[in-house]
Amino acid sequence: MSNPKAIQSIVIAGGGSAGWMAAAALSTAFHGTDCRITLVESEEIGTVGVGEATIPPIQAFNQILGIDEAAFVRATQGTFKLGIEFVNWWREGHRYFHPFGRYGDDFGMTPFHQQWLRARFHGDPTPLSAYSLSDAAAFKNRFDRPLADPRSVFSTFSYAYHFDAGLYARFLRVHSEARGVTRIEGKIADVALDPESGFVRALTLENGQRIEGELFFDCTGFRALLIGQTLEVPYQDWSGWLPCDRAIAVPSARMADLPPYTRSTAHKAGWQWRIPLQHRTGNGHVYCSGFMGDDEAQSILLAGLDGAPTGSPRQLRFTTGMREQGWAKNVIALGLASGFLEPLESTSLHLVQSGITKLLAWFPDRDFDPAVTVEYNRQVAREFESVRDFLVLHYRATERSDSDFWRHCAAIEMPETLAAKLAMFRLNGRLIERDKDLFHEASWLAVMLGQGVTPQGYDPLADIVDPREMQAVLAGMRNVIAHTSDAMPGHAAFIARHCRAPDLRAA
Repeated sequence: MSNPKAIQSIVIAGGGSAGWMAAAALSTAFHGTDCRITLVESEEIGTVGVGEATIPPIQAFNQILGIDEAAFVRATQGTFKLGIEFVNWWREGHRYFHPFGRYGDDFGMTPFHQQWLRARFHGDPTPLSAYSLSDAAAFKNRFDRPLADPRSVFSTFSYAYHFDAGLYARFLRVHSEARGVTRIEGKIADVALDPESGFVRALTLENGQRIEGELFFDCTGFRALLIGQTLEVPYQDWSGWLPCDRAIAVPSARMADLPPYTRSTAHKAGWQWRIPLQHRTGNGHVYCSGFMGDDEAQSILLAGLDGAPTGSPRQLRFTTGMREQGWAKNVIALGLASGFLEPLESTSLHLVQSGITKLLAWFPDRDFDPAVTVEYNRQVAREFESVRDFLVLHYRATERSDSDFWRHCAAIEMPETLAAKLAMFRLNGRLIERDKDLFHEASWLAVMLGQGVTPQGYDPLADIVDPREMQAVLAGMRNVIAHTSDAMPGHAAFIARHCRAPDLRAA
């Protein structure tokens, strides 16, 4: 028997990656039901489209939708991603890698990295990166899919994607419309509220068309037309922790070797991204306008390209932070309408995905129980704060003092949660895991060690393992990783064999 209180009509305001990710997930969840899903967007309104680099959970999102990976990569001009290289962040000229996957295998009574710390304290200079298959493969420009068998070294790594965000939205639109989503072209001119409840009841387009619904998604980008302009939900400004407030993006020519990783290069007032796609390279410079002018930022970006620019630079302005409520009344904000955290760790699309997943776990009926809304907002806020702390770490843990910007960053007062995590790690290499942390042990290890955060000691239980056994195990792991990465296919060759996209370079 159907639930008489079940939501029967969902309206998504705005398209782009956020809108079509929501449409794809909802149409999959409600396929075969009477629930109507309508998406309203205007081709005249551009999308930001900075989410070209992703993190591994997007694999699960696509799998839930029933998307074939090879078809998806071809359609989005995608490549594979084993992690992120950070250049000039700790010191100028220094590099480190944040891999997707774990370091080594645990042995003895402690996590693996404690044995590595013990070896280092006894004079072994081997970097932690030598125990990461993702790291080894990435810098040899090699790629293969991992295996689920825990006995295999191929189970120790994961991957994500680089892709064209506009093509991803187009791909998801086809997927969603095939499952019954109705797309309506037009600009929203008015948002009607119920005079008693304050809930959104309808959108009116410029042509006079009225679109009614019971549950609304705000995917209107920085405008936040429903959650911000209409419901007036306040925005928490986090620029005191993350001072960058502008970005300039420009495409450049395709890289011949297609490195399977994103690169982030720190400059004197921000950082530059490089994202290799099959048909072009995505580039951008994120910076703080209080320490650098737009013209200088653009010059730095263009000078740092690995190929000739293939388009005109485009500027974005933003304020880092989040909505005090991602869900208010009967409106749920996704994407830029819900908040913005610079794409330093490629989390933009993940936060959209996570918001959708949490909504499906706490989906309302027409009563809109306030307790459900409160719990959804608590979980979303916790994840935003977790990502915020991880990003602040990059700016705060640095020895750079070569510009006013970096001297400003060195004086940033850290969130208490981050300060506690750093203090514990410096003491003995132990990592504090918090509820709903997006980034786990290997990620924190990579960035803290890469940014010069050095433990003063290690877990005393690591000493239980015989020193000769420890050295033998570590040497065996290094050898397996080196030989395995050497035997993996080249990244470009893997794509050519399995998921090469149509050649759009002449278009």
